[in-house]
Amino acid sequence: MTLFPNPCLIHVHLSLFTFQFSLFTMRIDILTACPELLESPLNHSIVQRAKDKGLAEIYVHNLRDFTLDKHRKIDDYAFGFGAGMVLQVEPIDRAISYLTSQRHYDEIIFTAPDGERFTQREANALSLKENIIILCGHYKGVDQRVRDHLITKEYTIGDFVLTGGEMPAAIMTDAIVRLLPGAIGDETSALSDSFQDGLLEPGVYTRPAEYKGWRVPDILLSGHQAKIEEWLYEESVRHTQERRPDLLEQE
Repeated sequence: MTLFPNPCLIHVHLSLFTFQFSLFTMRIDILTACPELLESPLNHSIVQRAKDKGLAEIYVHNLRDFTLDKHRKIDDYAFGFGAGMVLQVEPIDRAISYLTSQRHYDEIIFTAPDGERFTQREANALSLKENIIILCGHYKGVDQRVRDHLITKEYTIGDFVLTGGEMPAAIMTDAIVRLLPGAIGDETSALSDSFQDGLLEPGVYTRPAEYKGWRVPDILLSGHQAKIEEWLYEESVRHTQERRPDLLEQE
C-alpha cells in the first residue's frame, strides 16, 4: 500500500485516463423535484471548469416537467402506512424513458439513505463511465417500483437523513468530475488525495516556514525528495491510524 506511486506509474495511469476520456465527454443527467438546490454547486469551481473545457456536460431536469398532472404534482400519500409524501413512479419513469430513448446510460443512480456507501473507489469507477443519470430522492422517498425496475445503483453519502437527494447528487457529481483529466490543473494531485489508496493525506504546510514559533517539519525543507516521500507516507499511515483505523482494517 503506497501513498506516493512511482512517477512512471503515475504517467502511465494518467495516459490511460487521457486516452479513455479523449473518446467522449462525460454526461450526467440529474432528475430532481428541486432543481434550484443544484444551481450553485454545479456552476462553480472545478465542476464549472470541467464543463467549460468540454470534459463534462451536466443537465438538471425538473421532474415536474414529466408529469401529466395539471398542477404538476409529482408526489402522493403512501399506501397502507406512515406519514409523509412519496415521489410517484409515473413522472420518474417518463423522465428516465425520455433520456434513455436519446442515448445509452451506463448507470441510473438513486440517492438513498439505505444505499451503498459512496466512497472514493465508487467515484473512481463512475469517472470511467460515459453517461450517468442520478435520481434525487425527496419527501419520504420514491415509489419502490422505481427502485425495483429502473435503478441500477443506489448510494448514500452517510448514515444520516437529508431533506432530499440534491446535495448527495451534487457531492457525487463533484467527486466524479474532478477526476476527469484536465479538470484539475495538476492531474497528479488527485492521485495523492485521501482515500485513493486507502489512507488519509498527511498534514500539509506552506510559507512561511515559521510563524509564531510554529515551524514546518525540517524534513519538508530538506530538499531530499526520497526522504520527504518516505516521511509523508509514514505520516499518512499515522494519521489514518489515529483518525480512521477502519480504513487500514479494510486492506
